Amino acid sequence: MQDSTEPVPPSSVLSHGGRVLPAVTVDTYNEELRDEDGFVGDRASGRAFRDILEDWRDKLRAQGEDPFGDTPTREISKSKLDKVLAAGDPLAAGLVHTAVEEFAVELATVVRRFLRLKDWHGTERIVVGGGLSASHIGELAMGRAAVLLAGENISVELKTISNHPDKAGLIGAVQLAPSWVLAGHDAILAADIGGTNLRLGVVDLKMKKKGDVSKAAVWKLLHWRHRDDEPTREEALERMAKMAQELIDLATAEKLKLAPFVGVGCPGLIDERGVIMSGGQNLPGNWEGEGFNLAHELTHRLPRLEGHEPVVVMHNDAVVQGLSEVPNMTDVRRWGVLTVGTGLGNARFTNRTDERSPS
Repeated sequence: MQDSTEPVPPSSVLSHGGRVLPAVTVDTYNEELRDEDGFVGDRASGRAFRDILEDWRDKLRAQGEDPFGDTPTREISKSKLDKVLAAGDPLAAGLVHTAVEEFAVELATVVRRFLRLKDWHGTERIVVGGGLSASHIGELAMGRAAVLLAGENISVELKTISNHPDKAGLIGAVQLAPSWVLAGHDAILAADIGGTNLRLGVVDLKMKKKGDVSKAAVWKLLHWRHRDDEPTREEALERMAKMAQELIDLATAEKLKLAPFVGVGCPGLIDERGVIMSGGQNLPGNWEGEGFNLAHELTHRLPRLEGHEPVVVMHNDAVVQGLSEVPNMTDVRRWGVLTVGTGLGNARFTNRTDERSPS
């Protein structure tokens, strides 16, 4: 096997971490804003919401009235919190509302800071994704943040991501490849690697006419919560390869023609060789730096697809999740995405409708 630092040969339109994609230009992504307390984005992460909820539970415990009893905050599911808002007792509902309100203030603050960045100027719409956005508490926090921003005459539209976040991080991968790569095929393999979960799926292109992937949808999805198993990097790679093979076998049985292209979203700053330069600290094992090339490692673990060695193209996971919204952004030109997960992912896009596309 060749040294893992050797890059997979990219082409001008199939490069890792690409800034010019078929439908959009990626103006910026993975911005790490800081203030005196650390990373600004950490104030609007899923972990931050849990910290806020725990803080208010501590205050209630001091009065002997915690409605969640002895259940650790990290074990209270988003669906449980949604139910409390809908039909819980007044104290429990009030507790969740208070946490949502405080989190909304933090989210509005983070949005405000991003909009100050040069590459975020002129942003017309921000899509909020990540796990929290798929819950009622997340939607409520986003709505409240939008009201707070409007009250400050900040003109930006906030919307939740259209597809479920678990699927959006796979669907967006179809936007990493020009249409000629996908032509004549039914689907692609895609991977969404996060700090807690890893998802692999087959994305049905649903191309009714040439080059139109606006209806792309996840056909099959496999999920692994790797944080529970604490695997080594090698174990994680082998598990990914087995999941991919299972999906390939399912697609073959259904006579779905998989394109020899695999789109991968993962945290961090990705260079043109497929090296994670920074931001991969939550992945299992050490995935950062010159000594490891994820695209190269995956290529050598995957079988040939339709007789060809697959081309693995990597990009930041927030970018890929945001790309799932391309079909819904025809009425704006400049838009962004914030993904509320283990951390806060971010990306800003400009549509290329007025430019010559590389597809």
